[in-house]
Amino acid sequence: MRFFRYIVLFLVACLYSAGSDAQAMLKPDYLLYIDQYKDLAIEQMERYRIPASITLAQGLFESQAGRSRLATIGNNHFGIKCHGWRGRSINADDDALGECFRAYDSAKQSYEDHSRFLRNNTRYSSLFQLRETDYKGWARGLKACGYATNPRYADNLINIIQLYHLDRFDHAKGYDHFMADRYDAHNHDYAPTGFHPITKCNKNYYIVARAGDSFKSLSKETGISRRKLAKYNDRDKDDVLHAGDIIYLEKKQKKASKVFKGKPHIVKAGESMYSIAQMYGVRLKNLYKMNHMSPDDSIMVGQQLRVR
Repeated sequence: MRFFRYIVLFLVACLYSAGSDAQAMLKPDYLLYIDQYKDLAIEQMERYRIPASITLAQGLFESQAGRSRLATIGNNHFGIKCHGWRGRSINADDDALGECFRAYDSAKQSYEDHSRFLRNNTRYSSLFQLRETDYKGWARGLKACGYATNPRYADNLINIIQLYHLDRFDHAKGYDHFMADRYDAHNHDYAPTGFHPITKCNKNYYIVARAGDSFKSLSKETGISRRKLAKYNDRDKDDVLHAGDIIYLEKKQKKASKVFKGKPHIVKAGESMYSIAQMYGVRLKNLYKMNHMSPDDSIMVGQQLRVR
């Protein structure tokens, strides 16, 4: 829970520039959902010309930031009903009891189907005459075209977009492909808030292990084999993980980032060659090699180590 609070505080402090009164209204689960799915929304915008802000706002509203039963069980983030659907389905109460809703193998499939649902349905053809930056026009158009029966649907979407500044994603020039692809089929057992936030260090992605994590459980979440995860982190696939362990998702670099050129690491109490290698995103064998050391050598507090 402490790590979750750190992530929320970071997102509030760094990603949003609204006033203090507006920040007090921001919901932590909304912030995490946006951080998880913004790249997927931008990807859909580039492919189908649907504003990323609209996609995110609909996902937030329809799925209750990924916490609804449709989202957690059926990966349905947009409340799309069956209507000729031949895939898996899930029943839920909406305008009537036990209505049929589409179910997907992953969140990415849900986002893709949402885009196609709008793009290929003549009911919504007028929306694609609007600019991708006209989120108000899109929100009102969705309501006018009958996407939802809620009379305040357009206002709800606009309020979410403005409160969380989602319109900034409508001006994006690109997106993180790794993050967009993260929500493919292998992730269907995980609700968005169950994911580990991904951070980047030294041109590599990493997550921070929580209590109870293992290479097996992280493999299921990331779609990366536990053997590879262990290898990327200079460990054995059966090693026990502890809360706070840094786990890289790709092969680490041979040297630390350029910003550490000429800046040796000063060994502190409790550190090891392994913890230092993880801190800088460097392969352990290369850290030994840079410092003319072998795994049998020990380090001392105050010792200077080259990391680049």
